[in-house]
Amino acid sequence: MRNPAFCLQCDDGTLLEHLTKDVSITIDDLSVIVPAVEGWHCPVCGEIEFTERESSQRYSEALAALRTTANKNRAESLRAMRKKLGLRQADAGKLFGGGVSAFSDYERGKTQPHKSTVLLLKLLNKHPELLDEVRAA
Repeated sequence: MRNPAFCLQCDDGTLLEHLTKDVSITIDDLSVIVPAVEGWHCPVCGEIEFTERESSQRYSEALAALRTTANKNRAESLRAMRKKLGLRQADAGKLFGGGVSAFSDYERGKTQPHKSTVLLLKLLNKHPELLDEVRAA
């Protein structure tokens, strides 16, 4: 075990704490707790330098599962919003950018849309009357 350990993420001299604790992972509105993660924990940014393989593996598996669920939820949400607006995938791809197959890729979880695309789609989902203005622009 090294001592003292400094956070490489913060890069400001923050001392890491070597301990075992439960760690929360959050993606979008989903969260999971990974119990008893051993390692060097940053009290400022939450970065972890794992000191044993088992904790690292459990954390990685939980993160991968959460990402899969979050990607599936995002894809379903994008599809629902697009359909509510009465847009075909190709039309949405042309309107929001990314090309004619972009929304097919987004809705299959193959790729993730740019944040601005998601924000505009959410705005139009709440205010569908603005769709004609976006089309005109």
